[in-house]
Amino acid sequence: MGMQGFGHIVLHGIVLRETNYKEADKLLTLLTAEEGRLTVAARGARRKNSRFGAACQILCWSEFTVYRWGELYQISQAETVEEFRALRTDILSFALGCFMAEITEALAMDDASAGVLLRHLLNGLYALSALKKPPELVLPAFLWKLLALSGFEPLAERCGVCGRADIQSPRLEVEEGQVVCAACAAGRTLPLCDASLAALRHILYDDPGALYRFRLAPEPLRRLTAAAERFAETHLERGFQTLDYYHALRS
Repeated sequence: MGMQGFGHIVLHGIVLRETNYKEADKLLTLLTAEEGRLTVAARGARRKNSRFGAACQILCWSEFTVYRWGELYQISQAETVEEFRALRTDILSFALGCFMAEITEALAMDDASAGVLLRHLLNGLYALSALKKPPELVLPAFLWKLLALSGFEPLAERCGVCGRADIQSPRLEVEEGQVVCAACAAGRTLPLCDASLAALRHILYDDPGALYRFRLAPEPLRRLTAAAERFAETHLERGFQTLDYYHALRS
């Protein structure tokens, strides 16, 4: 249900993006539990004495009271619920969090159907912040699951060509969106391995509550991550500056 015809309304949302607007204002892109993706104006949010400046920071999960003002929704009140403070003291985790927000924004819709993506983003930020999961593990797990939730799930249970479950020397066919045996591969593929395929199956098919409960050696983890990033870039037909920045920090 949209907000047309309502006065003040309370929304619970996370700030995906903040843009400076006019002299001291911000434009915020929120992902909300009630209305999906939404752009709102936060008047005076950049002033030091702003009563809701803290709640209007990127990656803050907050309660917003908004009202319609012309072509925009305006914030009249805002209160921080969770700011994921640990992310803000670790530049690598914060950079990854910003990428998670950017790609979620790209996939979320402007309606309440985005609730599953909102929960996934909040769980990912919680894993980074409170659970202290390593960013290099959170990245592929979050990305593969986000793509699957958004309709871009690859076929990984069986070889997409011969159908065998014990895929031999597994490779990912990026455009076709399937894992295949090396002998069945055709076109552009990316190498996986038994360990990275097992992790991919865990991410796609196991209990979402256990999403980040796996371990991989560095090389299988690198393959899992490279495949996720190439798969996303191919099927979304775009790159992400925040991901480039995250990798620049790691290099």
